[in-house]
Amino acid sequence: MAPQVGDPQFEPLAADQEKAQTFEKDRKIDTTKASLRVRFAENPESQRPPRCPTSRAASLFVGNVLIVFSVIIALVLVAAQFDRLSWDYWRSDISNPGTNVSTCATDTQYLLGVGKGDITGPVVEINLMGYADPKQLGTGLRQRLYSRAFIIGDIERPQDRFIYLVLDTQSGDTAVRYGIIKALKELGHEYAVYGHHNIAVTGTHSHAGPGGWLNYLLPQLPSKGFDRQGYQAIVDGAVLSIRKAHESLQPGFLSVGTTKVFGANINRSLFSYLANPEAERMKYFKSEDEDGSVEKDLTLLKFQRASDGKNVGVLTWFPVHGTSMLGNNTVVTGDNKGVAAWLFEKSVRGDSSAAEDFVAGFSQANMGDVSPNVLGAWCEDESGSQCSFKNSTCSNGKSQACHGRGPEFRVHDDGASSCFEIGRRQFEPAKRLYDHLLNNPSPVRGPWVKAFHTFHDMSNFTFILPDGRPARTCPAALGYSFAAGTTDGPGGFDFTQHNGNENTTMPIWKVVRYFIKAPGEEQKACQHPKPVLLDVGEIFRPYDWSPNIVDVQVFRVGQFAIVVSPGEVTTMAGRRWKEAVGKSFKKILDQDMERIYGYTGGPSSEPIVVLGGPANTYTHYITTEEEYQIQRYEGASTLYGPHTLNAYINVTLSFLPYLSSESTSPPVHDEKSMPPDNTNRSLSFIPAVIRDAPPLFKSFGDVLVDVDSTQGYHRGDTIRAVFVGANPRNNLRLEGTYAAVEKLFVDQANPQKSEWRTVRNDEDWSLIYSWKRKSSVLGTSEVEITWETGEETDEWWDKELGPGVYRLKYYGDSKSLFGGKIQEFEGVSGAFTLV
Repeated sequence: MAPQVGDPQFEPLAADQEKAQTFEKDRKIDTTKASLRVRFAENPESQRPPRCPTSRAASLFVGNVLIVFSVIIALVLVAAQFDRLSWDYWRSDISNPGTNVSTCATDTQYLLGVGKGDITGPVVEINLMGYADPKQLGTGLRQRLYSRAFIIGDIERPQDRFIYLVLDTQSGDTAVRYGIIKALKELGHEYAVYGHHNIAVTGTHSHAGPGGWLNYLLPQLPSKGFDRQGYQAIVDGAVLSIRKAHESLQPGFLSVGTTKVFGANINRSLFSYLANPEAERMKYFKSEDEDGSVEKDLTLLKFQRASDGKNVGVLTWFPVHGTSMLGNNTVVTGDNKGVAAWLFEKSVRGDSSAAEDFVAGFSQANMGDVSPNVLGAWCEDESGSQCSFKNSTCSNGKSQACHGRGPEFRVHDDGASSCFEIGRRQFEPAKRLYDHLLNNPSPVRGPWVKAFHTFHDMSNFTFILPDGRPARTCPAALGYSFAAGTTDGPGGFDFTQHNGNENTTMPIWKVVRYFIKAPGEEQKACQHPKPVLLDVGEIFRPYDWSPNIVDVQVFRVGQFAIVVSPGEVTTMAGRRWKEAVGKSFKKILDQDMERIYGYTGGPSSEPIVVLGGPANTYTHYITTEEEYQIQRYEGASTLYGPHTLNAYINVTLSFLPYLSSESTSPPVHDEKSMPPDNTNRSLSFIPAVIRDAPPLFKSFGDVLVDVDSTQGYHRGDTIRAVFVGANPRNNLRLEGTYAAVEKLFVDQANPQKSEWRTVRNDEDWSLIYSWKRKSSVLGTSEVEITWETGEETDEWWDKELGPGVYRLKYYGDSKSLFGGKIQEFEGVSGAFTLV
């Protein structure tokens, strides 16, 4: 039995010990200032509420007063009053939405800012990232993709701050992160405070967004190489979201809560999960509905500005794969977390408790083995039976027919209905928790905003496990079961999970392996029992295939800590990582509270630890050592061998002292240890757009198939129009739209002033933009705009739509053959009535 990695007593690497010693020498302690620290806004006299007891000195002062009076009864009464005040300090004091979070705002205010930017890349002719299927090329757009930025800073030490980005992408990425940091530097001195140590670039793990933007060669292969247009869209949109968040920075309050989410996730590799020790698994067994195989907790952080009490955003963590949209889907969406974020932001529009530019981020958690296909995996063949429990195959011994089923799997829409439903199942409990926190907050407390980040080479890292055993990691490698895929998206050929190796697959794969790069004996032994298929960590031509240098990062605000993971962490692996961090963080938190307040205890003395990712550099999967032995997809995709998780925990704990209130600066990055930036050396075989042309006797934007303008439509109908189109890669229309629904608003007093107003655009789930190439030689194409009015809820219908006259509108951009000039155009359907 492998050791349980909950014990923080890891022996750090020598280099990390040296960094820690440097930190101890450099740190400066000013206990007087720390103990008397009072946090308030720039206009403290107008915003400062009554003071609260903050140090042992206050207690001694009360004692001296009591001695003067020498009255025992008074001593008891005052002591009781002190206890009540102390409790008032720790408890939450929200009374109504729109008021300050607490009447005791000392050390509860932070610099807060939120922002949102469009990152939608090319929605056609580019492989969708996630299922690694070169044939899954984009054909349109159902929902725009966004970067959502959340900045938290220390008012008194503004340089202590961090940015947590939630991108509607498959993951974070090295090249994207480099691009963001470079762009922020170019914005000038005001943005110099942001850098490697305090920027986390996380992805929602959507499998329905454009690919081709990642730093390493392996994930570029299905996309025919690197797509600079898509890469730049992500970088520019992320920077825009950061600028909006930075420009909106002002004092505010954080409140945190947790709720249960049922019916939104299951464990897709239960056979692997059951390999973990039974005693450990039983710690998390609550009921049949919450058997511990996945985490059901959603954690929500609420952002509220102090100036007017309005809430500006929420940031949530909940584990579920972004694989509701199936492998045969070809329209771009943010998958279930994109739906959840859109529903939340839509729900607070016009709400008196929410700011106008409210931002809702739905971040991933430990979802490595967690699927949204909650009805389980079934064989889509004549048998109709459940897939094999151990290796997810069907009666023919192959995995291709084994598919997970979402809640609306009977609807043949490439997973869209199930995607919306899983998104709704996350949104609704999150919104209920948000509403609860309006009047029953649980504030984040403590004047501490800290962050650290380090690059760490995992190719040959040696360290000591808690039980004293030596351990090492290996250069990155992927096993045979990696090629088998998962029940969310099975792979091809004869690869299977759990029992895939060179003896159970066709001999051709052994030839392919040796042709690319055969693993050496040392690598085989290090990765054992993984049978290595792709020795990606030892292939460097034409440039690195996969990362060996990884990001390790943690953020802290008050008693709240965020572990930022570069890989997809399985359920139990995430628990061990969070538990190890929680134990060490608890010691830091107690020391900080004792140092500043003179005592420990109270509701805010217990650390809250969440895990977010995949972030910064995509490193595939992180399993427990026991799960690794099973070698299903997740174990085969754990790059650095059986001790990968232990290594991540070791490095994390080595740098955790940087989260202490005594830390004055983050660890320094050695340029020699940084991963490569491959953006300027990456290969690309993605065909460019040559030209667009309309059919003979037609113009761009002309209507080819119009709506029914005579009989009209009823709510619930699907409304379509087809236009003469052009390739949307000519203009990504960031912060704009390709499609719109417009409603005629009539001025009864002066009908000439009546106007068409946009009521739906690319952001809305019910509106679908589809593009189809008609002739590659002639450059002709068509665009279909579809409005599914049945997706409109009663609330949206009453507040935003209603009976009336509508029309569909298309915004396009054509490219000429000579000179490559891009020309805008529009297309408009006929008007129709909707009742």
